[in-house]
Amino acid sequence: MAILSVNAGSSTLKFSLYPLAAGQVQPQLLSGNIEGLEPGGAPQMSWNFQGSHATKSLSLGADHVFAKALLELRALLASLPGLPALQAVAHRVVHGGAQYRASVVVSPAVLADLTRLNSLAPLHQPHNLEGVRAFAQAFPELPQVACFDTAFHATLPEVDYRFALPEALYGMGLRRYGFHGLSYQYVMGVLLSSSARARGRVLMAHLGNGASLCAARNGQSCATTMGFSALDGLMMGTRTGSLDAGVLLFLLEQGWDHAQLQKLLYKQSGLLGVSGTTADMRRLRADPSAPAKLAVDMFTYRVQRESGALVACLQGLDVLAFSGGIGEHDVALRLELGQRLAWLGLVIDPALNARAIGDTVMAIHAPHSQIEVWVVPTDEGVVAAREAAALLAA
Repeated sequence: MAILSVNAGSSTLKFSLYPLAAGQVQPQLLSGNIEGLEPGGAPQMSWNFQGSHATKSLSLGADHVFAKALLELRALLASLPGLPALQAVAHRVVHGGAQYRASVVVSPAVLADLTRLNSLAPLHQPHNLEGVRAFAQAFPELPQVACFDTAFHATLPEVDYRFALPEALYGMGLRRYGFHGLSYQYVMGVLLSSSARARGRVLMAHLGNGASLCAARNGQSCATTMGFSALDGLMMGTRTGSLDAGVLLFLLEQGWDHAQLQKLLYKQSGLLGVSGTTADMRRLRADPSAPAKLAVDMFTYRVQRESGALVACLQGLDVLAFSGGIGEHDVALRLELGQRLAWLGLVIDPALNARAIGDTVMAIHAPHSQIEVWVVPTDEGVVAAREAAALLAA
């Protein structure tokens, strides 16, 4: 048997297949991506299987594109030799709210609950749930399991997750939830198996187009930079990060409506907004212009600033871990952050740091560093598969 782990976005579908042995999730047999599912896009499916890479252009027409893409995926799974039968589909779902603190088999009632959270994560939640619905139609014989990015942060203390708002608004669900939980769960698991100090004070940095920090103690989340929505905290690829609410009040006074504000906060800000050109950190690094340099400097500074706040919550630091597309590949960013956090006794070895750009877990701290520093390539798919396997076994 096997678990198919999927992450459905607005125009893409990432998938990976994990076999089970004695109820335990094994290394993936298949991984791939379907992209170009947006209106007017050029749909294409690519996959890696048994050490080889293949790509196929898809002709899906203009209607029911996602559903047709899943039929193509089902045909692919049937055509590849030696694949075990599927037991379930595990979905990454960004928001579980306060109600869903652990993974759950999706029912119509669960889907209705989760749909009410769409406005809390408008870039992700509607597409995640559309993926659940489409897979339920394409694979009606399989349980659909929702695995939540918010669940890892269910251990946040009340002083952290409460806003300074009236009780009635808290009762409406206005509180800090935290995100990137599947990534943090994976990184924490790797650290616990790799470092004797990982039971202590740990700061994890998931840095990519979406970016956040998580402080953990004894393997559990105790503070994080993202809050009620995935807008809070660090500057991101196209998202603002923390922003004075007075800015929004001012724009409302200028006649801005909800749609304009949402587009500004989620799609026109961050690295893209400051640079005016791109949200891609690699392109910004190669761009000598002043706006590009400012965008990189601001991103780095915000990570430094928020790191200091979470280290204060932890009252010290034992382990720092980088993950996410930027965290795993941007050698210069890691080195600069190491220098800015040197007051903690943190020292990164430049040679080790330069080598840590692949898919291997690596320690990059110098021997005399008082804090361990790790690069942990994240794998949200395997976490979702493990969650689904454990849930179905129970």
